[in-house]
Amino acid sequence: MLDSVFDPTLFATAFTTVLVIQDPLGAIPIFLSLTSRQTDRERRSSARQATLVSFAVIFVFAVFGRYILKFLGITVPALQISGGLLLLLVALELLTDRADESPDPDAVTANAALVPLGTPLLAGPGAIVAAMVAVESAATPVVGWVSVVLALLATHVVIWLALRFSLTLHRVLGDSAIRVLTRILGLLLAAIAVQMIADGVLAYIAVLL
Repeated sequence: MLDSVFDPTLFATAFTTVLVIQDPLGAIPIFLSLTSRQTDRERRSSARQATLVSFAVIFVFAVFGRYILKFLGITVPALQISGGLLLLLVALELLTDRADESPDPDAVTANAALVPLGTPLLAGPGAIVAAMVAVESAATPVVGWVSVVLALLATHVVIWLALRFSLTLHRVLGDSAIRVLTRILGLLLAAIAVQMIADGVLAYIAVLL
């Protein structure tokens, strides 16, 4: 009976693939940088919001992705390029202190959990595509949806735990160290963004050919 709605192998494969792509440990320094001016309570809220946004975005695309992209005429490479451009803009703000010069700093920190952390950093094209492919590889749509959604739930529990306990790391490092990390991570985030754009362009060319 359980086999008709759940595939343990698909669950394990989807969980491992999406978790590796999302890389919650790698997101911790960026999370700390983007929320450096928040209180501990606000950071806990941001960790929860980022996790929920990431899960919601991937869930929607896992279940309805094929129909959404087809209806809007959007290709996966286009999704990669747009996500890379968004990350690049955020990276430039981290590198040039433009985020610190915002007339409304509360708006910057409040939105950081949604964009770019929740999406496209966690819920990026790679994780979205991996979830969509996992659903399509199932024996039946129901098995695919149930197995992959449960895998996504497990993945995002891990993500929430990683972000939630990053607060301890922040207290150990202090604000000065986080400020230094902001510059370094701005550069790394810019590299991630450029790589995402390059992958999207190459994939788009491959589709045209």
